[in-house]
Parts: sequence; structure tokens; C-alpha cells
Amino acid sequence: MAKVMVLDHPLIKHKISILRNKDTGTGEFRSLVSEIAMLMCYEATRDLPTENVEITTPIAKTSQPMLAGKKLAVVPILRAGLGMVNGITELIPLSKIGHIGLARDEKTHEPHAYFSKLPEDIDQRLVILPDPMLATGGSAIQAVDYLKAKGCKKIKFLCIIAAPEGLEALEAAHPDIDIYVGALDEKLNENAYIVPGLGDAGDRIFGTL
Repeated sequence: MAKVMVLDHPLIKHKISILRNKDTGTGEFRSLVSEIAMLMCYEATRDLPTENVEITTPIAKTSQPMLAGKKLAVVPILRAGLGMVNGITELIPLSKIGHIGLARDEKTHEPHAYFSKLPEDIDQRLVILPDPMLATGGSAIQAVDYLKAKGCKKIKFLCIIAAPEGLEALEAAHPDIDIYVGALDEKLNENAYIVPGLGDAGDRIFGTL
């Protein structure tokens, strides 16, 4: 089964609680999403391979560990996933960035694709796939389907808040990916919104309420 990690860091919990507050404004919300993404990325990259490289300090030559092989690609699910990109690339500035555009049909709650653009060597990279909310799981499943069709073999999905229904669906559809969750909430409501959640992450990030 997929490796699922619900992150238990006090800073992540604190920042998510502020995100949930309906009175948190767009600017603060956007900053918090970026900060949470950075903290989540720190946890998600603990197993990156390293190799010793010879460098010269002001004192002496030495062999020290640095990231090995091809680096990462960050592929946000548009549009809300864009809010997590800066936090991730602050930690890993040489990452290439792709985009997958998926929109939810408000009647069926199913995602449909409207845009995609990926680095040419995406199949050789570890892909970090961020999206703030994992509700039904439909968008995440479709995004992973697309990445696998492009040859991606190692994918880490990052979401700030997940519903149990979406997490179960994503695990079942893609048991070979790693899933990192900031908070696991109670359920989905009749409109497929996460409860208690934080509303529509994209609208709150971009101020389009």
C-alpha cells in the first residue's frame, strides 16, 4: 500500500488552524499555504539520495554529501496547487516545475483536464505533486494517472488537508506513491467539501471568493 504520513509537527498544526479561520485574509492565507508547503516538503524529502562530493572550505579540502542524480520536479495541480510551489522551491530552488490543470465539475464533482505542461525529462525525476485539498481524490488520482502515463515512477503527493474518503480512494488507485497530509479531517459533506476544512483553497489563495 501507499506510504501515508499524517504530519504531526506543532508548527504545521498551528498554521493550518489559522488557515481554517474564515477571517484569515487572502495575503495571510497565501503566505501560510507557502509556509506549510515548505514544512511538508522538508518531511517529504528526508529520503532523497546523496553522494559525497569533494569541496574546499576556507580551511581544508573535504568530502561532503550533496543531492545525487537527477533532482526534483514540482508539478502543482492547478489552480490551488500553485499556492504551494514557492514554499517547496524555496527549499529546492533548482527543481523544474510543470503544471497539470484539473477543474471539478460542480454537478458531478468529477475532475476534467484543461491544461498540462511538463519538463521533458519528467520520467527521470522524483515528482512532488502538491494540491492543498484532497477531497474526493478524483483530481489527485487523475493527476497521478497522467504522470505515470508520462513514465514517472516516483511520486510524492502533498496535501494540506485530506478527507478520509479521498485518502482511501487515492491509496486504492495508486498504492505505490507516497502521500503526505497536513491534517486528516472528519468527512465530506453533501457538496463534496471537506468538513471542517477551510472552504475553497483556490478562492482563498487568489482572492476570488
